[in-house]
Amino acid sequence: MIIEPKVRGFICMTAHPVGCRENVLRQISYIKQQGKTKGSKKVLVIGGSTGYGLASRIAATYGCDAATIGIMYEKPASDRRTATPGWYNTVAFEDIANKDGYYAKSINGDAFSKEIKEQTIELIKQDLGQVDMVIYSLAAPRRTMDDGTIYNSTLKTVDGNFTNKSLDLNKNVITEATIGPASEEEVEATVKVMGGEDWKNWITALSDANVLADNALTIAYSYIGPELTYPVYYNGTIGIAKKHLYDTSVNITKELADKGVKAYISVNKALVTQASSAIPIVPLYFAILYKIMKVKGNHEGCIEQLGRLFHDKLSPTGIVVDEENRIRLDDYEMQEDIQEKVMISWNKINNDNLNELADLTGYWEDFYHMFGFRYDNIDYTQDVEI
Repeated sequence: MIIEPKVRGFICMTAHPVGCRENVLRQISYIKQQGKTKGSKKVLVIGGSTGYGLASRIAATYGCDAATIGIMYEKPASDRRTATPGWYNTVAFEDIANKDGYYAKSINGDAFSKEIKEQTIELIKQDLGQVDMVIYSLAAPRRTMDDGTIYNSTLKTVDGNFTNKSLDLNKNVITEATIGPASEEEVEATVKVMGGEDWKNWITALSDANVLADNALTIAYSYIGPELTYPVYYNGTIGIAKKHLYDTSVNITKELADKGVKAYISVNKALVTQASSAIPIVPLYFAILYKIMKVKGNHEGCIEQLGRLFHDKLSPTGIVVDEENRIRLDDYEMQEDIQEKVMISWNKINNDNLNELADLTGYWEDFYHMFGFRYDNIDYTQDVEI
C-alpha cells in the first residue's frame, strides 16, 4: 500500500510504518550520542507509545541500559486502515531494542482499567521481579471507570470566556478563538481523566503487589506555560487537573515514605503532540516559541528533553528540583528573554508576517513526524506493508 498523510484538523488519520521506525531510530541515535548515565534499571512507562512516553522508554533503555515495560492503547492495522503511529512506534522500538540485547515488552489496553494493572503486575513478577521507576505519561481524552461510568476531559476556562489569537491549522492563518467556561461537572470530569487519581491507583497497586522496589522513583509529566496561556491552560480545566497531579505527587511520597518511594512532577516544555495540537490558541504560541528558541539555539524536542531529564535532572548526587519540589524541563522555555521576545512577536503577529515571526515549517514538520511522514530519506511513493 502507498500511504499518504490524511489530515483532519489536528489529527492525521494515517501513519507510515517505515516513517515511524525512522522516528524511533533517530531518537535512539540521539540518546546514544549523549552517552550512558547512571539511573533506574527496570522501568514501567504508562503511556509509552508516542511523545514524551516513547522518549522516556528510549532514554531509559539507551541511556541507562534499562529494561522497560510500556503500556499503550493503540490500534493495529486493518485491511483498509493503517495502524496508529503509537502501534508502529512500539513495534519498531521493541524490535530494535530486542536486537540490541535489551528487554522491552508492551501491554496494549486501557491503562485506567483494573485488568491492565493486573496484567502489568503479573508481567513484572514473571520477568523483572520489581520495577524501580514508574513514568506516568498518559494523555487520554476520556476515562472509563470500573463501574462503566465515563468521564470526558474538556479544554475550557473556569472564569468566563477567553478570546485571543489562534492558529487555524487547516488554513495556516491567524484567527480569533473564544473558549468558554466549564461547568463544575466538566471540571470534575477533567480532573478524573487528567489528574492524579489513576497515577496513585497504579502506584498503590504496584506497591501492594510488592512489585515496586524500595526507594523507587515515579514521575508524572505536566506543563505550566506562560501567563499568555493561563486562562485556557494553567488556570483552566487542564490546569486544575495538573494541580491535582502535583498534589498527588506529594501524597504518594508521604504515604510510601516507609518504602522510600519518591514521586515528582516534571514540568516539560511546550511541544507539538497529538494532545497539545487540540488546544485553541496554544499552537500559535508554540510556533512563535519555536522560532525564537531555534534562533537562540536551545530548542528541544521530546527526546532532547528526556535525554536531559535522565542525564542532568535525575543526577545520582540528587534530583534537581525547584522550590516546590518540581523538576523543571521548561527552564529554557521560561527564560525571561525568551518570554519577552514571544510577547513582542505575539503582539505584532498577523497574517502578513506570520511566516516571519512564527516557525510554521517547524510546527508542521514535528506534526507530520509524529505520524511517520516527511522524513527526507524515505521514499513515500513506495508500497509498504502496513
